[in-house]
Amino acid sequence: MDLPHSGASAAHARELAETRAFFAERAADWDGKYPDDSPRYAAAIADSGLTTGQFVLDAGCGTGRALPLLRAAVGPTGTVLGVDLTPEMLDRAAVHRAEAALVQADCTRLPLPDALVDLVFGAGLISHLPGPATGLRELARVTRPGGRLALFHPLGRAALAARKGRPLTPDDLRARDHLHPLLHTTGWTPRSYTDTPTRYLVLADRTA
Repeated sequence: MDLPHSGASAAHARELAETRAFFAERAADWDGKYPDDSPRYAAAIADSGLTTGQFVLDAGCGTGRALPLLRAAVGPTGTVLGVDLTPEMLDRAAVHRAEAALVQADCTRLPLPDALVDLVFGAGLISHLPGPATGLRELARVTRPGGRLALFHPLGRAALAARKGRPLTPDDLRARDHLHPLLHTTGWTPRSYTDTPTRYLVLADRTA
């Protein structure tokens, strides 16, 4: 993998530090703030096409709420790996160690070989990737040709913006017109795009 020049490295490090600090101070209360999301997670995982025996990467796994659901989908013969940048989030996710391996890592520089993963599940991930093109390209690197990416949030873009007291902006990365071209240039072929009040789910296949 080519290393970015020093200026890019410094900017990347700053973004990582800001992201880590943001989630570190929220880790303890995270699940209590969003207690009713599990059925939406389960539905998204069901629609992702994940099957028994596959290798699934929960990229930005946070407190691990998706990990038991991913384990149920791949069964005892599958592999579930949760990766997160923030130690405090992984501490909360540790209750799921019987269901998944956990690794602290930057999703733009994963300690994984090429073409290993069948499905990348990213809940709330795309908005927090430092350098989204770099992150999506790295996720494509570790995914086998024909494997899949599922970018999910239990709220659609408008509903999430309203919850935060913000309007939707024209430059929102998660909008179809912005995200689909980005996926095409980072190794993914968009498959479906759903943005409703109770679901944001984008599925893309790893380009062969």
